[in-house]
Amino acid sequence: MINKIFTNRRAVSNFSNDVVTDDQINDLIEAFQTAPCGMHQADVMNLVVVKDEGLRQEIENATDNSCYNAPILFVINTKKNSMFGERDASVAAENIMLEATDLGLGSVYIMGGAAKLNNHADVLKELGIDSDFEVTVIVPVGKIAEESEKEDRSQHYQVTIY
Repeated sequence: MINKIFTNRRAVSNFSNDVVTDDQINDLIEAFQTAPCGMHQADVMNLVVVKDEGLRQEIENATDNSCYNAPILFVINTKKNSMFGERDASVAAENIMLEATDLGLGSVYIMGGAAKLNNHADVLKELGIDSDFEVTVIVPVGKIAEESEKEDRSQHYQVTIY
């Protein structure tokens, strides 16, 4: 039987105002750190964790509110010329989202908002993102305000076995 962490993970777009603890944040960072990377090129990806309410609001404004006012944002950045950057960021994001599920928190994978954020040099500078890097994925995390209905995803994709 599959581990329930996979079936319990859901995209959350309704977060409560409850605080994510520093211990939880550290666990989420540790999950990010364990993500594999293409060709062991760990220097092509980095993470900015945004707890500051004012900076989170700037990101919400820049991304047309695509982060759902989550109390913490994990901004995953990759080197612009990295052959594996987007894939590495996606794997790291999944690690964060699965750890969030395990901690009883909600999360969501944001790519469109990440792309929009790259058009705001002032916010990128404030986040300390080097000009050789771009925001690839944002993972908003927080306590779930309202549970979504669970759907059966056991037959979600087509699978062929030879």
